[in-house]
Amino acid sequence: MPSKPYQRWRFRAVLRVLWCLLSSFMVESVVFGLSVLPAVLFWEWHLHWDLPRPFWLRMVLLSMAFVPAYLIFAFSLTVLSALSTRLLGWRAIPDLEMRISDPDWPLLDWVRYTISIHMVRIFAGLVFRATPLWTLYMRLNGAKLGRRVFVNSLWVTDHNLLEFGNDVVIGSEVHLSGHTVERGLVKTAKVRLGDGVTVGVSSIVGIGVEAGAGCTIGALSFVPKFSKLEAGQSYAGIPAHRIEPHRPVETP
Repeated sequence: MPSKPYQRWRFRAVLRVLWCLLSSFMVESVVFGLSVLPAVLFWEWHLHWDLPRPFWLRMVLLSMAFVPAYLIFAFSLTVLSALSTRLLGWRAIPDLEMRISDPDWPLLDWVRYTISIHMVRIFAGLVFRATPLWTLYMRLNGAKLGRRVFVNSLWVTDHNLLEFGNDVVIGSEVHLSGHTVERGLVKTAKVRLGDGVTVGVSSIVGIGVEAGAGCTIGALSFVPKFSKLEAGQSYAGIPAHRIEPHRPVETP
């Protein structure tokens, strides 16, 4: 039979998890409600236009308002979601090891932060990714990004653990985050990419990776955690290794 201290610890752990889920539900409900509001107001304004008849033409014109209304909702969602996590302090703490079986507050804050990112990824990411609006969202959500940063992937997470220089390009379907899960532990570390770094399509970049300025990571590559990539070099493969520049063969 479990001891009383263990039972009390388990009870507190269950309460923490329930509060984590409940608070996430409440915050996301408020964020979504406020994000839908400007889209509804736009639709209401559009509905009261003095549109021409016949009826079918009026319905066509009203239906065309769906796309701008959705864009208004998606933009509002990115901004309000980022502001809510900043206000509530939901962030991933760098250089931390968190045991999944021991749901302490740093782990639960990270979970709520991840839930918020996931919701924006579903409802706005497909529309805004690889655009300055997606870069703006990541910056508002805690990422330290330079100028002309383009992220064409929805699998770049833990934004407050990312530090990118200027002219960084992240290809489609790249997996890059500040956390990994190993043997029941969630481990976190920052990912730093210097100026002009390019990460190729479908590559995986581990935690703690530092890439120097002008570094190129080829498509379908795997960069192990805490790797240090030299500036101006090209890397590719599983695991990623430096690619020597091709030198033409000299003929006698």
